[in-house]
Amino acid sequence: MSEAMQRVRGMRDILPEETVKWQRLEALTLALMARYGYGEIRTPVLEKLALFTRGIGEATDVVEKEMYAFEDRNGDMLALRPENTAGSVRAALNAGLAGVQRVWYMGPQFRHERPQRGRYRQFHQIGAEAWGMAGPEIEAELILLCAAFWRELGLAADEVQLEINTLGTPEDRAAHRTALIAYFREHLAELDEDATRRLDSNPLRILDTKNPAMQDLVIAAPRLSEYLCEASQQHFAQLQALLDAAGQPYVINHRLVRGLDYYRHCVFEWTTTRLGAQGTICGGGRYDGLVEQIGGKPNPGVGFAMGVERLLELAAERLDGAEPPHLYVVNAGEAAARNALRLSETIRQQLPHLRCVVDCSGTGLKSQFKRADKSGAALALVLAEQEAQTGQVGIKPLRGDGEQIVLAQDELIDDLRQRWSQ
Repeated sequence: MSEAMQRVRGMRDILPEETVKWQRLEALTLALMARYGYGEIRTPVLEKLALFTRGIGEATDVVEKEMYAFEDRNGDMLALRPENTAGSVRAALNAGLAGVQRVWYMGPQFRHERPQRGRYRQFHQIGAEAWGMAGPEIEAELILLCAAFWRELGLAADEVQLEINTLGTPEDRAAHRTALIAYFREHLAELDEDATRRLDSNPLRILDTKNPAMQDLVIAAPRLSEYLCEASQQHFAQLQALLDAAGQPYVINHRLVRGLDYYRHCVFEWTTTRLGAQGTICGGGRYDGLVEQIGGKPNPGVGFAMGVERLLELAAERLDGAEPPHLYVVNAGEAAARNALRLSETIRQQLPHLRCVVDCSGTGLKSQFKRADKSGAALALVLAEQEAQTGQVGIKPLRGDGEQIVLAQDELIDDLRQRWSQ
């Protein structure tokens, strides 16, 4: 195979036998979001590069190392979206949406990171955003919406775990940042390359290191909780009280910081042990400063995003299995082929709940019957030259007992309606 025909590294094809799972997940999402009052938003995959450098933060891994950014033919600096929160906020500002808003999205995102199990350079996310609400109640609602999502996917309560933390206000983080830098400077020899690089630009991210050699150092680092103002502590306590009242279990993870600069107050992640070391399947939190950062009037916001590929892997059994056709029409000869197309269209129009496939291969009946059986269809409709001449159709059961019968074609609809009304 030529190089031009090779799939780009980190990308993947989603073939028909797999897309049925995506469609079921999309249908589940659409129904669930409607129940919670969230409306769908669809934004472009291409945005101005400045939207992400200003919104996400220039010192984040996403902007520094992972984003697909380029100059187009007009000299504009653009980027394939690495996440959808900033784009959703931008779209709302462009449309003049104000006040309380709840939206959700599903679509592809792009990051140039190392491909691994369930992670691709083009990946898909389902997310929700809520604007205009500053209290912890909306944070709790989004967390409970995620919990409902897991139930809809058939996941048991012990298969997923909720971790929460608070990042406080920018002022809280500034005081904590100063303490972190001073602490890690005292242990420069113990920092790895990534931590050394982040020390001055984004020291909070050092706390999220996966390097085993740094775990003791990170555990002993100053905690943000020690620098929270009274209002931040109260906000976090109220969130916990809301989750307790709803019966939603959680774990407080003081090292949970998330990777994007726009978060403040509540941050949360849902994790699982069923997908190996990379167990995070959903993450989110509050981002009150983002709207103002990208040019809008101050407006509180909170949201989450979950990785579709990881959800599909996690709930494969629940979403598996394409539904086979009810009917498979085999035919031989020109007149029979014309009859097959006409008759199948009549079935689809008058009995739209039935799935009907016509064999258009032009091969012999033996090969067509093999494909009919492989399709999983319940019945084969048989149209050969004899049936075409006499205006009849054969009905051959492909599953279970039953013998082939022959009917007049104008009796077929009533027969099928009776068969699938039982």
